[in-house]
Amino acid sequence: MNSVKTQNPGASAEAIQHHYDVSNDFYRIWLDSTNTYSSALWEENDDLELAQLRKIDFHIERARAKGAKRVLDVGCGWGSTLKRLVEIYGVEQGVGLTLSKAQADWIASFNHPQIEVKLESWSDHSPKEPYDAIISIGAFEHFAKPEFSESEKLEGYRTFFQRCHQWLKPKGWISLQTIAHGNCRKEDMSKFIGDDIFPESDLPTIADIAKASERIFEIVTLQNDREHYERTLKVWLKRLKANRKEAVNLVGEEVVAKYEKYLSFCMIGFHTGTMDLLRISMRRIDNPRN
Repeated sequence: MNSVKTQNPGASAEAIQHHYDVSNDFYRIWLDSTNTYSSALWEENDDLELAQLRKIDFHIERARAKGAKRVLDVGCGWGSTLKRLVEIYGVEQGVGLTLSKAQADWIASFNHPQIEVKLESWSDHSPKEPYDAIISIGAFEHFAKPEFSESEKLEGYRTFFQRCHQWLKPKGWISLQTIAHGNCRKEDMSKFIGDDIFPESDLPTIADIAKASERIFEIVTLQNDREHYERTLKVWLKRLKANRKEAVNLVGEEVVAKYEKYLSFCMIGFHTGTMDLLRISMRRIDNPRN
């Protein structure tokens, strides 16, 4: 099931591990109990955990994954969506892809017979059976490098969607969540974020996603929830500051200060519209035209 050649797989495993393998215990201090590290979906009176579960449920519903035989989670984090799929939504098997060894080890510790985690890139994934649905939350941001030309960037994104088309059964759906460039140019983005926080990663635009998926997926719904990410970041920062002493003991003053700066920068980015938060559902076009 792997006939498309990938030349541009995006951020390397080392670049992903630079951020996500800082320390599982460090992230547990300021994330919610599910260890979900992406924008929540808020209603007015939600706490962080409820808003994160609402987000996960949203993507499961948009991917039409309830009761499915096999669901793929591209960029599965610490496994909160996989657990929800198999424990609440009756999915027979959840397969997660991550380049973070810390995340893969965490999920493996569940020892759950219906959950499989693979320490590999989507570009290396070659399933033996098709999937009923695909969910990808907070991974698409890492699928292109800053030095890529626009054509190279689109080629990488296009290859990802071609792979998803191959992996999905007819009438299958993708639910995608990604940060995207908003009302600024790529060269205006913070060098601190690109170099120190998410190396080897460049954000897409709405146009990139539409162009890369055209004729093989139909975009059915698209919403920009940047204010939801701003609120999520605000809560994360508050929790990190409330547990700052413990965080410093785990990873040191320099790392904690860097994350405080990163969370604050991103809050401003989403508040001003410099960055968007896209949630997109796509339906597989079963007989695509060239």
